[in-house]
Amino acid sequence: MKIQEIPPTKLRELQEISQIAYSTNFGHHWEGNGLALYLEDQFNAERLQREFQDPEIGYYFVLVEDEVVGFAKMKWQSLLPEHSEDSCCELEKIYMLPSEKGKGLGRYTMEKLIQQAKMKDKAIFFLCVIDTNTAAMAFYEKLGFEFHSKTTLEAPLFKEDLKGMHRMYRRLA
Repeated sequence: MKIQEIPPTKLRELQEISQIAYSTNFGHHWEGNGLALYLEDQFNAERLQREFQDPEIGYYFVLVEDEVVGFAKMKWQSLLPEHSEDSCCELEKIYMLPSEKGKGLGRYTMEKLIQQAKMKDKAIFFLCVIDTNTAAMAFYEKLGFEFHSKTTLEAPLFKEDLKGMHRMYRRLA
C-alpha cells in the first residue's frame, strides 16, 4: 500500500474514486438530490483544477498494488479555533472503497499524512467527524486524536440529525 500525491493530469481518476468512495460510504446521509449536488459541488473539474493550483491543498490517492482504492484531501493551512492558521493543517476528506475497509489503509494513510505535516512544521493536525460516527471517532482516538470542539455541518439536504460534528486534533510538536 502507498499514498501518492495526485497530479492535475489525474483529475478524471480523482473524480471517479471520489464519487464511488463517497457515495458508497455516505450516500444514505443525504435527502432528495443532495448527494448529486454535493458531488457536483465538491468534485467538478473547475473546482479541482483550481485546488490543484493551490499550494495549501493536497489530494492523495491511496493505492494497493497500484490500484486506486481511496483518496484523501489535506488543507496544509487551516484554522482551528484557538490556534494560528499557519500552525495547523486539516484532513478535509479521507474515503476508502468499502471493500478495502479493515485492511489498515486508513491507519497507513493517516500516518503518512501526519509525517508530511511534521515535515511542513505543523504543530496541529485536525479533522471533523460526524458526531454519530463512533467507529471513526474511536479510530482517530487510537491514533492520538482528542476532542477539541463541536461544530455543525452546513450542507443543504444533509440529514439534520447527522449535521453534528466533532473537531478532533492531534498535537504534532
